[in-house]
Amino acid sequence: MPPSATDRFIEGPDYVQSLARGLSVLRSFDAAHTSMTLSEAAARSGLARAAARRALLTLAHEGYVAAAGGRFRLLPRALELGFAYLASLRLPELAQPEMEALSRRVNESCSLSVLDGQEIVYVARVPVRKVVAITLGVGARLPAYATSMGRVLLAGLPDDRLHAWLAACRLAPLTPRTIRSRAALRAEIARVRRQGYAMVRQELDPGLLSVAVPIRDRRGEVIAALNVGTGIGHDAAKRARNLFLPGLRAAQAAVEWALAHQFLATGS
Repeated sequence: MPPSATDRFIEGPDYVQSLARGLSVLRSFDAAHTSMTLSEAAARSGLARAAARRALLTLAHEGYVAAAGGRFRLLPRALELGFAYLASLRLPELAQPEMEALSRRVNESCSLSVLDGQEIVYVARVPVRKVVAITLGVGARLPAYATSMGRVLLAGLPDDRLHAWLAACRLAPLTPRTIRSRAALRAEIARVRRQGYAMVRQELDPGLLSVAVPIRDRRGEVIAALNVGTGIGHDAAKRARNLFLPGLRAAQAAVEWALAHQFLATGS
């Protein structure tokens, strides 16, 4: 099999291996791994101990990581990496008021995400205090194939990019209800395109249902997804269709209008 474009780039002169290793170490930290030993960081990043050690010490020198008692943890400066992107996007700030209003209306958490490779990344969230299986915040990542926001974002891709995305996707059975074949996922994404929203029931977690709509820019391109999530109950699907979806569509229209209005006002 001929090497992919990604493989060819990695083998080329423009690929900076040390930078890639440092980023892989940064990505190894998450809510469940806020503090790690060198061995743990190496295992989670897929690096040899020596490479992980050099990356961690460099990150510590630059102020992104702290070391104490043989363990490493992220420092607040690491937020700069994500906030620079969020500040340039400007979408979370525009969407926040609509998300807060929607969350109050339906008494459920509301989230905004973008697609990053095989995952969605949360760029804004309005949580509601409830007993749910998953706790998420800005910067959290989830597999796109098993989430309502992921499927909305995938439905917005051109056919050639969607084909490449599906070819690279590795489907894991997160629950007994998770879609497990590319053909089934492709069919579901086609359905999301036709109906303009996605609903996912118990595919990411047995106790969750979510519904999502796309957010489009002034050119009509899907740039983000907006969702409402709830716990599974006897009327969860009915509430999603009759309450969440109309609220999401109203918020969708308001955010898209704000994006267009901002462009017209600033000329940017």
